[in-house]
Amino acid sequence: MEKELEVKILNIVKDEIQKKLSNVGASLIKREEQINYLLDSKDNSIQCKNNSYLRLRETKDLDTDQTKYTLTLKENVSKDGIRENIEISSDIEDKKALLYIMKVLGYDVIQKGFKERISYIYDEIRFDIDTWDESTYPYTYMEIEVKSQDDLIKAIKLLNIDEKNISTKSIVDLRKDLGLTT
Repeated sequence: MEKELEVKILNIVKDEIQKKLSNVGASLIKREEQINYLLDSKDNSIQCKNNSYLRLRETKDLDTDQTKYTLTLKENVSKDGIRENIEISSDIEDKKALLYIMKVLGYDVIQKGFKERISYIYDEIRFDIDTWDESTYPYTYMEIEVKSQDDLIKAIKLLNIDEKNISTKSIVDLRKDLGLTT
């Protein structure tokens, strides 16, 4: 179980933000293709009753060509200035078996999205540039994951980010804003 502090930076241009990250000395750490399966019951109990979401992520590392599966429950704790989640994850060996078990328990895939993720690190600050398929979310954004509020301030100054582009919304919330709910 891990506490996660993050924000999204909207309205970015992927090539420009990658150049900024390189120029400040951030290191490229991963290039991935992901398939994200959002799981919930028919009444959306995970999202509505628990302010959480359950995700199975299939990740293909573009440098090693290895694929892994990770089941994650994200519980939102706060959205006050920075999104704070409790994240519980476990690697899964058999995606089909897990999805079958979830279906028997009353949880179905309610949304499936495809994403390219490019990740950088700078002084323990992680920058993930996410480009989803058009129907999941049509705009590229960057997530900044930090260990403290001070690190977030440092990252914003480092990249000269306009504060109006900072969001604490989840991908589920961003999709709702665009009328893309399932």
